[in-house]
Amino acid sequence: MKLSTAGLVILNASSVQAGDEKRSGPGPICLFSKHLPMLDWKDLASVTREAGFDGIDLTVRPGGHVLPERAETDLPIAVRTIRESGLAVPMITTGLVTASEPTATPVISTAGQLGIPFCKTGYYKYRYASPRTEMTAAVAQFASLARLGARHRVVTGFHNHCGNIGGAIADVAPEIEKLDPQWAGYYFDVRHAVCEGGSEGWRLAFHLAVPRMKMIAIKDFYWERAANRADGSNAWRQVNCPLGEGMVDWRLFTRLLREASWSGPISLHLEYSIPGKSDAERRDKTMIAAQRDLAFLKARLAEA
Repeated sequence: MKLSTAGLVILNASSVQAGDEKRSGPGPICLFSKHLPMLDWKDLASVTREAGFDGIDLTVRPGGHVLPERAETDLPIAVRTIRESGLAVPMITTGLVTASEPTATPVISTAGQLGIPFCKTGYYKYRYASPRTEMTAAVAQFASLARLGARHRVVTGFHNHCGNIGGAIADVAPEIEKLDPQWAGYYFDVRHAVCEGGSEGWRLAFHLAVPRMKMIAIKDFYWERAANRADGSNAWRQVNCPLGEGMVDWRLFTRLLREASWSGPISLHLEYSIPGKSDAERRDKTMIAAQRDLAFLKARLAEA
């Protein structure tokens, strides 16, 4: 299962990472480790490298490849194992929403000690009691993580995930813009920007986010009309799909990245269903899908 890394466009941009993991232009392109839960750190690194990725977006959250309560002991071993395979670990994905959580300091400080420059935070949920108050409170919690990250030289990224606070970046941008731009920014998710904003709203989200865009998530989806409900109303649902089969305008998105001279780590997600009767079959099918989507992404970057 080999895929050439040729075709990755390098833009005019400064170093995107801190510590010992430096690279210019968009990239490194990482595989989100969530999709291979059956693999240990060594096997995860092996199949990811063989598929042609540059690094791993490592889950450090409940149920992830590193449990947050074991970050101080396990994260150094996991990162060393991955780096020894020749891959980078430019970012971790956490479930953290505020610095007051017991695992926040151990996770962030250990990432800083290891020279992992970027951290994605968790999700902030609406209660729909007082949305404006809830948005302000969510950014305040995020700000506490950003301050913690700054102390340990780790950049935090707010994820614009559809259905959560900040799914529409315009809702939280005024508050996030008050934070230190060196340490607080966005983990920009184009799939969720399209879902939340439609044909033009996602472009607004991009332009609001790009001055502070630290990391990006790569995935695709489309809306599908489901069967009529019992009351006669129509139901619509989001369907995740391989890159290029959904509603994301990849040529425009990569052109906007080029025009912005954006640099940072890219996390490739495979959120669509990949069935398998065994862990081995799911692993193999996942890596075939990962290679396919990686080739698609590199082609769009090269065209840009």
